[in-house]
Amino acid sequence: MIQPEQPPSQTMKRGRGRPKTHSDEERLCSIIETARRTFAELGLVRTTTDIVASRCRISKQTLYRLFPSKNDLFLAVVVAHRQMMLDLPRPPEEDEPLEAVISKIFMIDIDPETERERDAFIRIVMLESPQVPELADILHREGPETARRQLAAWLKQEIARGKMHLDDPMAGARMLLDLMFGAGGPRGWENLEERRHHMRHAINLFVRGTRPA
Repeated sequence: MIQPEQPPSQTMKRGRGRPKTHSDEERLCSIIETARRTFAELGLVRTTTDIVASRCRISKQTLYRLFPSKNDLFLAVVVAHRQMMLDLPRPPEEDEPLEAVISKIFMIDIDPETERERDAFIRIVMLESPQVPELADILHREGPETARRQLAAWLKQEIARGKMHLDDPMAGARMLLDLMFGAGGPRGWENLEERRHHMRHAINLFVRGTRPA
C-alpha cells in the first residue's frame, strides 16, 4: 500500500533536527578537547569539572549531563588521545604496502604543534597518575592496553592476508609499540624530522623481520 506523504510540518521538524545533532557532536568534541588541554596544563589533580565547564562556557549542569564525573570526562579524553596516537582501526578495504600503513597508524608525519600537545598530555599523566589511582586505572585500561589490542587485531588481519608472518600478534603489537614509542617524544631529538627518520627505520626493520618466507 502506498504510504501517505508526510505533512509539511513533520518534514520541517526533521530538517531542523539534523543540524542540532551535528552541533551536539561538535560541542562534545570541543568539551573533550578543552578537557585534554586543561589536564595537560593543570594536571590530573588540579583539573576539576567546574574549571572545564567554565573554559567551555557551559553550565556545570550541561557538563554533568554529558560527563557525570571527572572520571567519565578523563575516560573520554584518554580515548580521544589514544586516537591521536594510533590511527586505528584501519579501513577494511585498505591495501597499501605495510610500511605505508604502519606510518599512517603511528601518524609519523603529524604536525609539530599536535606532536607537542600529545607529548604534553602524556608527560603530565605519567607524572601525576600515581597520585590518582582511579584515573591511572582508566589510563592503563583505555590507553596502552586497548591500543595493543587494536594493533594486534590489525596485525592478525595482515597475517591472514599473507602480508606478514607472526606467531603471536599480541607480542608483535607490543614489540612494534616499543619500537615506535621507544623513540620518545619530540624533546629527545634535535628536530622532528630526525625522529621521523628513526621511526621510518624502525618500521622498515619490523616489516623486514615479519616478512613471510
